[in-house]
Amino acid sequence: MGALTDSRKRITADHRLPIPSFPPPSPPPASKRPKLAQLPSSLDPSTSASPPPNPSPQIIHAAAAAASTSTTPVPSSSCNPASSPLPNRRRLPPPPPFKRPIHGPQRVLCAFRFDGPARPHAAGPSWSSPSSPPPPQPRSLGLEQYVELVNSVSHPAPPTPTAIPDAVREKEAVPLEVVAVEEDGDDRKQQDDEEEVVRGCVVVRRGPLYKELYEASSRKRDAKLKTLEFEVRLAEEGRLGLERLAEVLPRISPKEEVPEPFVPLTDEDEEIVREALHGRNSRERLAVHEPSNIVITREILQCLNNQEWLNDEVINLYLDLLKARELRQPSKFLRCHFFNTFFYKLISGGYDYKAVRRWTTKRKLGYSLIECDKIFVPIHKEVHWCLAVINIKDKKFQYLDSLGSMDMKVLRILARYFVDEVKDKSGQHIDALSWKQEGVKNLPLQENGWDCGMFMLKYIDFYSGNMDLIFGQKHMRYFRKRTAKEILNLRAE
Repeated sequence: MGALTDSRKRITADHRLPIPSFPPPSPPPASKRPKLAQLPSSLDPSTSASPPPNPSPQIIHAAAAAASTSTTPVPSSSCNPASSPLPNRRRLPPPPPFKRPIHGPQRVLCAFRFDGPARPHAAGPSWSSPSSPPPPQPRSLGLEQYVELVNSVSHPAPPTPTAIPDAVREKEAVPLEVVAVEEDGDDRKQQDDEEEVVRGCVVVRRGPLYKELYEASSRKRDAKLKTLEFEVRLAEEGRLGLERLAEVLPRISPKEEVPEPFVPLTDEDEEIVREALHGRNSRERLAVHEPSNIVITREILQCLNNQEWLNDEVINLYLDLLKARELRQPSKFLRCHFFNTFFYKLISGGYDYKAVRRWTTKRKLGYSLIECDKIFVPIHKEVHWCLAVINIKDKKFQYLDSLGSMDMKVLRILARYFVDEVKDKSGQHIDALSWKQEGVKNLPLQENGWDCGMFMLKYIDFYSGNMDLIFGQKHMRYFRKRTAKEILNLRAE
């Protein structure tokens, strides 16, 4: 019975399907456990005395295979899996190798260099694992985006005048030619020869060389261009001559001159005037002129703010400062007399010479009116300031109104007064009534309703310095600040 059982087992073992041969499996990595481990010694029936527990079908199959190999002679071979000491186990085939990147030529736009990420071919092959995400590919520049970029470079913002040579400026005016080349060694070298870097961008070759040579030769032969070049050179030499003349003139001109009437105020003067005109205490005394006994407070000086009418105190004090300026520099200014704003009021209502007879005594003034070149009389007409001038030097009476009007009555009253004045002070008789009476032509006029007083003061200022009336409405803001500064300093310039 035992023999029959052994024969049946042998027959069964001999007639079972052959085990397929597989290549010897590679040893598993240390980090992974084998899927089918070897039988432990406790489960081997040859070594264990106690009957083994019910084995699994896999274990029975492995034991039967071992018994068949021990009873059936099989030629030994190094490639036979049965000769291996390890039991036969099913293994998954090894994974295929990683796909290697295929390198090939790429067409790259070489018109501009960007400071973005490096190109994929310049960084070498990627050996990242399949699980890692692929590196981002550089964004290609479409035709529309490229046209916009070229237009933005062709019409850049106005550059600073310091770092752009003439040759580069000439090339920028030529339209760009866009080319796309293979970025290999020879083409790259040729591209470097043809391109020029200007402000971070690459300017491509402008055009065929023969066209440039032809245009250059035609420009050399053009007579009109030669004439224009000569005129430009002549104008440049003339400009240099004028600059040299401007450097030489201060050396040969006299050192002392009449101060320029439009010298701008310094920052310190601007701050002083601003504080005086916009301070809080309106009763604060800002200036006291002892010869005329005029006290200027902040409230009085604030008439020099913009859109304000000038008052009598500011006008009368400024006229006294003009007289003091004349006495300081008699050789540079005409000899003048400045009546204050109350003089004409006394003779305009009803003419009476006795009312103003004592205003011009020689003991009080130190001179007679007949010795002066010009006499200035401020005229106030309720809400408007005008000026009348007795021009003794030219023997005429002048009327200046910033609104362009004319009042002959004022000039007749002044002619009558001057005849009486000369007769009373010097005993002379002059025919001043026959002098010319006129309005000044080409007179600067005001363009608003509050600068009449400032125009009148500047008429007096320029005429007393024997200057033409070269100012206008645009200078009134400056003159208001300058007048405030001169009143604060009690000194006219």
